[in-house]
Amino acid sequence: MPIKNIALAFACLAFNSHSFAQGFGQSKQISEWQFSLSDDVSPLNLDASEQDWRPVIVPHDWSVEYPAHPDNASCTGYLPGGIGWYHTELEIETNAEQRRYLYFEGVYNRSQVYVNGTLVGERPNGYVSFLYDITPYLETSGSNQISVRVDHSRSADSRWYTGSGIYRPVHLVTAKQIHFALWGIHYQATVDPTGNAALSISSSIENHLHQARGKLALEHTLIDPDGKRVASETIDLTVEADSQSAFTTTLEVANARLWSVAQPQLYRLESRLTDNGKLIDESATRVGIRALHFDPEQGFALNGQNMKIKGVCIHHDAGVLGAAVPKAVWRERLRSLKEIGVNGIRMSHNPQATDLYDLCDEMGFLVMDEAFDEWEYPKKKWIEGWNKGEPGFQGAADFFHEWGERDLEAMVKRDRNHPSIIMWSIGNEVDYPNDPYSHPVLDEEGIGQQHVAGYQKDQPHAERLGDIAKRLAAVVRRHDTSRPVTAALAGAVMSNETAYPETLDIVGYNYTEYRYAKDHETYPERVLYGSETRHDLAAWKSVANNGFIFGQFIWTGFDYLGESGPWPSRGFTTGMVDLANQIKPRGHFRRALWSEKPVAYLGSYPNTTYLSMDAGRNWNYQPGQIVRVVCYTNGEEAELLLDGKTVGERKPYDSQSAIIHWDIPYQAGELKVVAYANGQKIATDTIRPDGQVAAIKTEVLSEPLAGTYAVSVVAVSLVDSLGRRVYGDDQTITCTVAGAGRLLGLENASHDASENHRDNQAATKRGYLVAYIQATEDHGNIQVEFAAPGLPSSTLTFDVSR
Repeated sequence: MPIKNIALAFACLAFNSHSFAQGFGQSKQISEWQFSLSDDVSPLNLDASEQDWRPVIVPHDWSVEYPAHPDNASCTGYLPGGIGWYHTELEIETNAEQRRYLYFEGVYNRSQVYVNGTLVGERPNGYVSFLYDITPYLETSGSNQISVRVDHSRSADSRWYTGSGIYRPVHLVTAKQIHFALWGIHYQATVDPTGNAALSISSSIENHLHQARGKLALEHTLIDPDGKRVASETIDLTVEADSQSAFTTTLEVANARLWSVAQPQLYRLESRLTDNGKLIDESATRVGIRALHFDPEQGFALNGQNMKIKGVCIHHDAGVLGAAVPKAVWRERLRSLKEIGVNGIRMSHNPQATDLYDLCDEMGFLVMDEAFDEWEYPKKKWIEGWNKGEPGFQGAADFFHEWGERDLEAMVKRDRNHPSIIMWSIGNEVDYPNDPYSHPVLDEEGIGQQHVAGYQKDQPHAERLGDIAKRLAAVVRRHDTSRPVTAALAGAVMSNETAYPETLDIVGYNYTEYRYAKDHETYPERVLYGSETRHDLAAWKSVANNGFIFGQFIWTGFDYLGESGPWPSRGFTTGMVDLANQIKPRGHFRRALWSEKPVAYLGSYPNTTYLSMDAGRNWNYQPGQIVRVVCYTNGEEAELLLDGKTVGERKPYDSQSAIIHWDIPYQAGELKVVAYANGQKIATDTIRPDGQVAAIKTEVLSEPLAGTYAVSVVAVSLVDSLGRRVYGDDQTITCTVAGAGRLLGLENASHDASENHRDNQAATKRGYLVAYIQATEDHGNIQVEFAAPGLPSSTLTFDVSR
């Protein structure tokens, strides 16, 4: 069995910003592993295992590598789970002055980690990050075998696609015997009315020596967004033997540059620990200084300015990539949300990748971080297919009592230094009436989405919700008091009869706009918002027209895998952005409502009996056919022109529908809408009949490839002879990669799970698909060719350099 040897030796403390996800020591990402989808493996003698091992690059999600099947669970997008093993071999030079750790950013799920055949730890939760001290298990010289068992045999354990495997990065961390603790540096910022800030810093330090150590010094230095040193403090300290100790200090920041949605200013906190003048550990922490305020009457204010949160809910997959989503892909996806005008993201319904939070910090998003979709009871899911037989109860509830508080603590401690995070959610729809909790009030009033109406006396009683919420809220407040505790309530009518809402600092309502005014009056001290809402205009008006509702999070920002309908449904399709990262018509409808930039979007459809937020960019009909043409705009009025002549008179904006429309007979030509404000033209948009496909157009969307395993995002379009996209004549594209790279996948945003989403061919959808190219070497060239029958091929060359 071939095994990739990775030699790792650390002679000095060289700074590496990517290595500080864990907050201490130096780290080296472990990317090259062997994988077997089997449980017939012995961690004691991996070389003798008879299984078919194959090399994989971690992060790795095995579920998307295998075909979908109608007998698999619909909640997974009909993709399989199973049990898999990972194995790698590390040559580590050990000495008495160093400790070694393995830091896993995420393994789905029920993982067990072995070093040289010995179990060093297990973690059932597939979303939390965790660390193991492997020092006692290492050979003093030579090779060390690392193996990980991942048990996702309960594949229908979530209502959406989770992925399977080591789907986030793994790091080998090297540290001295005295070092900062895991996620051990934490700050809280306060801003006074004059604009000066105080940075309260807490530092936890571990001493693994059997003796106390004095003459230590801890230095914190704050660097402003321009790279200028603006504050510094050094404290002398002593750490007791075999202990973890916490130390606090405060840095004063004059005329602080505040982090905001429009200007996400980021400082850098550099922390250095020295022993008798010798550097023994260092860490770097991004710092965003901002002030949050939530008020039951005025809603939310950031840095003293009231604002509405225009948010979306997201899951963690990206179509063909599954759950192993590179940072470059997330960056492009978030750019699409920014274009729409989104300023808030709800991490539904679990902690997500550190890369994603980093990008939210950089790009200016307000984040609702969420821990759980289930507490002590699992929710109903279809185990085989969709709507077949009786629903099952696979889930995370079997380890909630043992692990739930530890998992929540891990989320808060890992993520609390992200300025983008403004609230902690301890649960989503755990109060769903009769799934499983019930209460007599359900005989009086229910909610539209509950499965079973009325009080079910044999079901668990809803009072349990308050007891659990109190315990979870206490965990959050023990580790962070700078943000409110919240949750997303599915059944406020029932939860209001319990202590659950009063345990929270702010209360989210899912799909319950009709209760906003009623509950605001009944519970005047309650801070309310829409934690999950539909896309319809009425839901937004409930936010925009009520000062006490501070925002909404629409379901969803992106289409996602899983939570599928009948076979061959690939996933849920209510997103504003599709799986190929194209803004859908409903995303442009939302852009007209939310963007601060001038917007005009033009679409059409043949039915003139209704107004739609999903009008596609189509101008291909029969001559004379009556077509409804719609404009989504934030202008005051708009007019419609065909080849420069008015065919739709200038009409005012319709606040009841947020749509301006015209019903006109179809004529071929260039159809253009012009939007106006204060009598001045502010935006235009144009659609045309499709031309004939003449070429394949490629555009590299992401940054240059900086070393091994960096990823580039390539947009691939079908265009006519004038370079204009052709929407209605899709072609099969073949992608061939040569040189220092490989194809990760082609995503065309198809909703059909029966298609082959795993090879190097894909049909365009609406004339478009996206390709993900990964470097496999530190230096070199990658040649990528895109070809289709009857069309000239398009070739790109990438330079890879670290």
